[in-house]
Amino acid sequence: MEMPISGSIIAGPNLGFVDCGIDAGAGAGGGSGQVRSQARREVVISGKRVKTVDVHAHCIVPEAAQLIDHPLEAPGLLWSNISDRLAHMDRSGVDVQALSINPYWYEAERDAVAEFIRVQNEALAEFCASDQDRFVAFATAALQYPDLAAEQVEQAVKTFGFRGIGVGGSVAGEELANPKFHPFWAKCEELGVLVFMHPLGTRELEPSGRLAGNGLLTNTIGNPLETTIALSHLIFEGTLDRFPGLKICASHGGGFLPSYANRSDAVITTFPDRVGPLPEKKPTEYIWGGQLYFDSIMFTDEGMRHLIAEAGIDHVVLGTDYPFPWNTAPVDHIMSIPGLSDEDRIKILGGTAAKLLGIEG
Repeated sequence: MEMPISGSIIAGPNLGFVDCGIDAGAGAGGGSGQVRSQARREVVISGKRVKTVDVHAHCIVPEAAQLIDHPLEAPGLLWSNISDRLAHMDRSGVDVQALSINPYWYEAERDAVAEFIRVQNEALAEFCASDQDRFVAFATAALQYPDLAAEQVEQAVKTFGFRGIGVGGSVAGEELANPKFHPFWAKCEELGVLVFMHPLGTRELEPSGRLAGNGLLTNTIGNPLETTIALSHLIFEGTLDRFPGLKICASHGGGFLPSYANRSDAVITTFPDRVGPLPEKKPTEYIWGGQLYFDSIMFTDEGMRHLIAEAGIDHVVLGTDYPFPWNTAPVDHIMSIPGLSDEDRIKILGGTAAKLLGIEG
């Protein structure tokens, strides 16, 4: 039976959401009642339907987690709750989630983690293939074995069709800028995939007790701090220079780096004899229109405008951190920020991410 769709514009003259509510009949059992499904909010800007892409959406593969006895952090990570995930996306105005998994396997042994990654990537690929209009994913890799990780990246892209790779902000205490990881970075550059970086926290600070006490500082400060450290090393240790084709998207707006990047420029002239070998460009040039991209998990209009001013409008993409409600209306936030053009909003909400991840409009 054909299901009628109703729609209504619910915002200003150039920006809007369309609520598409689907009315389904009672079915073979008869009866006069109708069940109205969850409305899907479709973003419309200047009369044009915009496909929104969330680059920062968490999940977990239970059958893989069981292989190394990893506990479930939050029920919302499970994709067995697919109806809840889709309902949240529909309410929020998110068309496509780019799924990622925070690496918790960087200390596993080689044989065990090889099987683990195989199971995990196959499951991610199968899940996304079941609903290609709503999901893509960042593949996973065992970076503690860089040669193996490079092989896993190649298989993920060439066999399963992944559009990106997820990494942590460090690997079992080692910096991503360590030369041992060059084979991994080289393969990512060769295949042209987007690398999504999500921090694992500054665990090296935890024994000191500096992040103990109230405020969940291991997350509140620790996560953006690790991203800041990781990106700074990739700049100053020459990794981005060695692999100029790399594209890295940093979560949580890139931590503290975009807000304080000019200090990284200044240290070169302030302490030239203590900086070490200089990168080929100013640190801010890797941020503004460079190899780095940043998700939109900021908390104020001014914060977003500042991130855009430091990184460039083409390098900021929508992120929600699903299922963690840091921002309960991330699409609405972008739609409501004063001073952005319609073209700016389209780029942030999905235009740029679609290009980076090869998502058709």
